[in-house]
Amino acid sequence: MKRKLIAAIGVAGMVFSAAACGGGDGDGKNTGADGFEGQTLTVWVMDGSSPGAWQKDLAKEFETRTKAKVAFEVQQWNGIQQKLTTALSEENPPDVFEIGNTQTPAYAKTGGLADLTGLKSEIGADWTESLNESSVFDGKQYAAPWYFANRVVLYNKKVWADAGIEDTPKTRDEFYDALKTIGDKTDAEPIYLPGQNWYHFVGLVIGEGGELVRKDGDKHVSNLDDPKVAAAMETYKKFQALSKAPKDKDEATPQQGEVFAKGDVGAFIGMGWEAGIAIEANPEIEKDIGYFTIPGTAAGQPEGVFLGGSNLAVAAGSEKQELAQEFLKLALSDKYEGQLAKLNGVIPNKESLQSNLKGNAPAEAAAPAAAVGGTTPLIPEWAAVENAPNPIKTYMTAVLNGKSPAEAAKQVEDEFNKRLAQQQ
Repeated sequence: MKRKLIAAIGVAGMVFSAAACGGGDGDGKNTGADGFEGQTLTVWVMDGSSPGAWQKDLAKEFETRTKAKVAFEVQQWNGIQQKLTTALSEENPPDVFEIGNTQTPAYAKTGGLADLTGLKSEIGADWTESLNESSVFDGKQYAAPWYFANRVVLYNKKVWADAGIEDTPKTRDEFYDALKTIGDKTDAEPIYLPGQNWYHFVGLVIGEGGELVRKDGDKHVSNLDDPKVAAAMETYKKFQALSKAPKDKDEATPQQGEVFAKGDVGAFIGMGWEAGIAIEANPEIEKDIGYFTIPGTAAGQPEGVFLGGSNLAVAAGSEKQELAQEFLKLALSDKYEGQLAKLNGVIPNKESLQSNLKGNAPAEAAAPAAAVGGTTPLIPEWAAVENAPNPIKTYMTAVLNGKSPAEAAKQVEDEFNKRLAQQQ
């Protein structure tokens, strides 16, 4: 999925470049005492994913270790699925490539990804389980977890102070009470929460232990009528009632960071990088922005969140399988995984590496929820569900406009199931 990375807010931004190196292709086999000398490994990374310094350092150490070169080729998110599908069907695909975590199952099903189960047993024993789930399909490891990001609460410290609130909330009830207090004691809108911020809703479903789809025989069908999904929607509705945001729009229509920038909103739920949008619209607000983990039902228990992120995979058609795995061992090592987390403010694939986020406020707020987060259903059929008009958004708006969760689920069931059947 397309995403931007959490960066240190207020910094002008980072320059990302490809460290493309020359060299021959080789035949994928070791060449005597010089290992992989003469070979070049082609690695596709997405725009914004890996800083130039990370690429440069990694390429240098990779060449020292293997005698081979690495050519990083930066790709754009727009149109990447079709481009990658085409590339994987050709004789000379990229050897290693970044792939969105929710896209991984579809490519694994079609046979485009190499089996990395052996790599998992060698270097992945301490990968965070919730972050690795999207890399596994039919019990086999078809990719490796790389980096992730999730939503946090961005709040206006001045508005909260004006309401007399001194501490950030530690539970869902405390969060709601704080927002109510803002509404009662100030002229500010307590929270800007549009009716179709559906990734936050997915997080609430994850927190309830619910699932958006279920198996019915040999096919997947809508599970929106499940009581756990309904409970998540009722929580969403309770908080949304404190907002003036439209019930039939998502967080980008209008862009919630720009709404927050006006200074009369207590909080919103979004990605850390959205603070940059607010600052661009109103530089004066930077000093008032704070962050905290979305609170769950009990203190010390973060709310469920949707984990957006990327995995690294090896093309099944690559002739450099062994060299590709050597690259992954190095790229996913604590040294380079930690460096990426520090430079880009993203959640690393191990909890032990989260210390690299120290000093990056939005990343520090996001990290605690990573272990309890999850994704949309990790099935190849899911992609069609998200196409506009997304039936989950329709379901949410229907509930907010007065229908019961059961009625709203029934309303979108046929369309939901039709989409799930498109690729079965």
